[in-house]
Amino acid sequence: MSVEVKVPILPESVADAIVAVWHVKVGDEVSIDDNLVDIETEKVVLEVPATVDGVIKELRVEEGATVGEQDVIAIIEEGATAPKAEEPAPQETSDANTDDADKLSPAVRKMLAENNLDASKITGSGKNGRLLKEDVQNALNAAPAAKDKSAAKDTPAAEVKTPQAGERNERRVPMTRLRTTIARRLKEAQDTQEMLTTFNDVNMQAVMDLRKQYKELFEKKHGTRLGFMSFFVKAAIEALKRFPAVNASIEGNDIVYHDFYDVGIAASSPRGLVVPVLRDVDQLSFAGIEKNIGQLGQKAKDGKLTMDDLIGGTFTISNGGTFGSMMSTPIVNPPQSAILGMHRIEDRPIAENGEVVIRPMMYLALTYDHRIIDGSESVLFLRTIKECLEDPARLLLEL
Repeated sequence: MSVEVKVPILPESVADAIVAVWHVKVGDEVSIDDNLVDIETEKVVLEVPATVDGVIKELRVEEGATVGEQDVIAIIEEGATAPKAEEPAPQETSDANTDDADKLSPAVRKMLAENNLDASKITGSGKNGRLLKEDVQNALNAAPAAKDKSAAKDTPAAEVKTPQAGERNERRVPMTRLRTTIARRLKEAQDTQEMLTTFNDVNMQAVMDLRKQYKELFEKKHGTRLGFMSFFVKAAIEALKRFPAVNASIEGNDIVYHDFYDVGIAASSPRGLVVPVLRDVDQLSFAGIEKNIGQLGQKAKDGKLTMDDLIGGTFTISNGGTFGSMMSTPIVNPPQSAILGMHRIEDRPIAENGEVVIRPMMYLALTYDHRIIDGSESVLFLRTIKECLEDPARLLLEL
């Protein structure tokens, strides 16, 4: 029986996708849940798994082809088995090694080959000791050097020889689907919104003292570290409650006010900038925020963000300080109306009680759509965040 392999259902905002990498070829034997192909959309890379056991009968599209949702991209002959090639002569191998080879799916074999790993040295967690992709990934995580070597193979720069003095080489690399979409959306934001940026600075001494005092107890109790981001998220929620327009968006001739707080946290990934979303942040504790940010950040690094992780969002926070940025003017993530930019913390002299003192200071930037947010609202919004961070007790007392 022939079974069709189809492109998964795509969200309304995504019209089509690109076939990025096939992990199988015609004649390969596959099992249920084996990853057959990576489909790259505007936002994420989707894995298309096998739905039956069988043999790949046909691949209908090539890598790089554009496909739509529910397009048939391959055919699996259900229940079939791949013919075994005749071996020239029996060799002195143990039955265990033969069994291990039979347990490997095409996707697992590909991962092992790409990373130069020995399957016999990895413990399988699947049925009857079957080696799964997760097992190989865990082995890669335990060996950073091997993982880095694999990543370098996939990097276009790694394929080019080191230029010699005096050489004037050029490289032409196609933009990924994700980076093309990022460029288009940011340009659309600049063309359609009346964006302005207002700045303020914040004395981070109180937050840093609080973290220093409680970070060990916090981590021991909640199993996650106490970072700066949870303070900024909490402060942003307090400010959003006071100024609803900053949490709103424009749809046609209407202003849509959101009575919930889904905050996007801009993060870098191997494929470009992504903005995973924390849902109902006003209902999360400091520990809940830190755990969710950590989980989404790890998924971004591993390329495992789903469409549900990325869609929506009523406000965005971008932390350029992690890369050393002193000041920037972030671009609003449409259809949102504002974005908060964090920057690096550095000791600077300030006047305090008539004296010049050195304090850890950070510049904050709020870029906003002037069509919906007035200048006074943007300034007061940013000042609210500043006040909450300089006196963290306000966050607990909601002052």
